[in-house]
Amino acid sequence: MSIAHGVKKLGVIGAGQMGLGIAFVSAVHAKVPVLLHDRSAAQIKSGLSLMDKLLAKDVSKGKITQEAAKEARDRVTVVDSTKSFRDADMVVEAVSENLALKQGIFRSLSEELSPQTILATNTSSISITKIAASTIPEGKTASDPEGRESASRVVGLHFFNPVPVMKLVELIAALQTSKETLDRARAFAIACGKEVTSSQDVPGFVSNALLMPFINEAIMCLEKGVATRDDIDKTLKLGMNHPMGPLQLADFIGLDTCLAIQQTLYTGTGDSKYRPSVLLERMVDAQWLGKKSGKGFYDYPSQ
Repeated sequence: MSIAHGVKKLGVIGAGQMGLGIAFVSAVHAKVPVLLHDRSAAQIKSGLSLMDKLLAKDVSKGKITQEAAKEARDRVTVVDSTKSFRDADMVVEAVSENLALKQGIFRSLSEELSPQTILATNTSSISITKIAASTIPEGKTASDPEGRESASRVVGLHFFNPVPVMKLVELIAALQTSKETLDRARAFAIACGKEVTSSQDVPGFVSNALLMPFINEAIMCLEKGVATRDDIDKTLKLGMNHPMGPLQLADFIGLDTCLAIQQTLYTGTGDSKYRPSVLLERMVDAQWLGKKSGKGFYDYPSQ
């Protein structure tokens, strides 16, 4: 039996590629009002500009009408503070892959919002259980009714980049996540037009526990001189029918994100097979982050 998601208003934290994409599919497909928050005014401006372009593109392709595009755009409202999320039924966090940052956000949300508000994280590798534990009220324990209730509404909703295009959402339950939270989160992802798979709360979940070591190994091949950049990517594209090679894919994901996830796998498992490539670390040090910075394994001249 399908479970109604019950989300009449959504909060999204982060107006970068992921946060904006989540706001987009929520407004266009789930048709719910979205409150969008980011500390950076420049990021908000850039994100809304991208949304306008995406809507115009969908109109030009006949995917939606001009009227539907305007209705979707009108559903998105920028807010200055997460305190404006008080009427939201669900909040999705989409900030950088940093545990301390996410814990701080979830601690604040748990204090500011209704105990019934679902708190979802778009993390692609960090422990949902650790994030959920950060919502336990001060002075309470994990076994107290208040502690159990607060942590039970935390869930992992891992959308994929670019969100408007990629069909999958990975659903991850923390040890504390309630069945109701999980069912409602799944129903909301489906309302956003996505297929849903489930993973246990392990480092990297299913997706990045498989993908990131593959990308990391490709970077090590380049680092060791096993093959050139172009031959590594061509081998996977033409030999394995991948739409793009692992080095180009790393550029599109963002090399800083790849490194953060690989470090989470390494520290979370203690297994040396997950050690990040030295070349990957140096490129991030150089701020060669891939497509978003204009330079990674490939060059991306500004338009």
